[in-house]
Amino acid sequence: MDKPKRILIVDDEELNRELLEDLVASFGHEPEMARDGIEALAMMKLDIDLVLLDVMMPGMDGFEVAKRIRENVDYSGLPIIMVTALTSKEDRLRAVEAGANDFITKPVDKTELKVRTASLLKMKEAQDAIKRHKAELEIKVEQRTAELRLALQDMAEAQRKTHQAHLETIQRLAIAAEYKDKDTAAHIHRMSNYCAIIARGLHLPPGEQEIILHASPMHDVGKIGIADAILLKPDKLYEDEWNIIKQHSTIGYRILSGSSSELLQLGEIIALSHHEKWDGSGYPKGLVGEEIHLFGRICAVADVFDALTSKRPYKKAFSNEKAYEILRKSRGTHFDPKVLDVFFEHMDEVVAIQK
Repeated sequence: MDKPKRILIVDDEELNRELLEDLVASFGHEPEMARDGIEALAMMKLDIDLVLLDVMMPGMDGFEVAKRIRENVDYSGLPIIMVTALTSKEDRLRAVEAGANDFITKPVDKTELKVRTASLLKMKEAQDAIKRHKAELEIKVEQRTAELRLALQDMAEAQRKTHQAHLETIQRLAIAAEYKDKDTAAHIHRMSNYCAIIARGLHLPPGEQEIILHASPMHDVGKIGIADAILLKPDKLYEDEWNIIKQHSTIGYRILSGSSSELLQLGEIIALSHHEKWDGSGYPKGLVGEEIHLFGRICAVADVFDALTSKRPYKKAFSNEKAYEILRKSRGTHFDPKVLDVFFEHMDEVVAIQK
């Protein structure tokens, strides 16, 4: 047996209310009684399933009651049957405009009332089922969204840690290449930041600025393959020793080549090209001008400036003024003029990093 429905009977005449009450009860439903429109509106909070509404009532007639019920969105799907002696087309149109779903003419026929109420209650039951299903779906969507958001946060954190570990591994690789130099870590930090300053001054995209900051420390990774006796020699190198030193570019290239990491791929390019010179007199390939990758040209300026202003086994640190003079003399020969000009335009930032 279906669950009994709560049906509100609204009529100003007691006899009519009692008649409808008996009929509704005989259908297996629970009748609720209201003597007028005001009482009917108050009783809407009783979770009413259907309203049997008299039209001709003093004060607030059935049209007005129906209209006010429909003004509340919570009752938009509530079935309303007008119980009336009015039969004109105009009255029925007015009832529909007010929000009525159906009509029953007085005197009320039991069979007709049963059929019409059953039909509208089934319609409401279907609508309620849809609303419940929608509400359940919304709750599930909210739960899934919250779970997904949490999972995405966890994934982002894992990716962030992986990326950080990747960067730290690259830093360690770069430090390992120059481990015997006491100033290694500081040199890598300064040189990579000089590269980022130049990249920003050249208006490279932010992504490329970030990449050169993290890829440039690998420029001398090939020094791992150079003997200490040559690498740390305090005296002037013989020609054969210098030729061995120059091999660090190709050694670095081979160490870094073949990686799927964009950072390592660009580190490979920088390792191979940072000793090339604008006029073609550099090594290992003797490239000229823009044949040299831009990152290599940027690193050349940053690396030479830091080398000039740092102590090395074979020399003392030069002053900034002396380093500026040497760099300017090499404009258009060793260095890309545009890259060098940008370096000098941002000298305040360079000196801040240096300090």
